[in-house]
Amino acid sequence: MKYASIKRIDVANGVGVRVSLFVSGCTHHCKGCFNPEAWDFNYGNEFTDKQIDEILEYLNHDYISGLSLLGGEPFEPANQKGLLPLLRKVKEKYPNKDVWAYSGYLYDKQILGEMCKKYDFTKEILSYIDVLVDGKFELDKKDPKLLFRGSSNQRIIDVQKSLKENKVVLHEKNKRRD
Repeated sequence: MKYASIKRIDVANGVGVRVSLFVSGCTHHCKGCFNPEAWDFNYGNEFTDKQIDEILEYLNHDYISGLSLLGGEPFEPANQKGLLPLLRKVKEKYPNKDVWAYSGYLYDKQILGEMCKKYDFTKEILSYIDVLVDGKFELDKKDPKLLFRGSSNQRIIDVQKSLKENKVVLHEKNKRRD
C-alpha cells in the first residue's frame, strides 16, 4: 500500500485533535474531490513498519483523540490489507483512542453487504473502527455547514453500535453546524 501523507495534527477529520493517514488509491473519482492526486494507487510513498511506528509515536500524547483514515480510499481491498497491521497496533497500544475512517463506499450495502462476504479482513477492519463517514462526495450536495463531511448524502456512522444492533446507527455528530 502507498500513502499520500500523514498529518501529525489534524482538527478537521474527526472529533478532537487527531493524527490522519491519507492512503493512496481510489476508484470512485468523485467530481470535486479535495484530494484527486490520491486516486492513483502508485502516488506517494510505500507504507511500511516505519510509518506505523511514526503514527504510534504521534498518537502517544494526551491531547491526541485518535486516528483518522482518509484517502484515496481506505476501504479499497488493497488498502485494507495495508491498514490492518496499523489498526491492530493502534487498538492494542491505545484502546481509548478512537479511529475514524472516511469511505466512498456505503457501510450497509457495499462494506457489510459485499466486502465482508468477500474478504475476511474487512470484518476485522470494522472491529477497529469507531466512526465511519460513508458515501461518495457529491458536488451538487456539497454543504459547508455539515460537520466532518462534504456532502449531505454522506453519513457519520457509529460503527460499533451499528455492528451490535445490526442496523445503521448514526453518530451524534451527524448534523449541521448552525
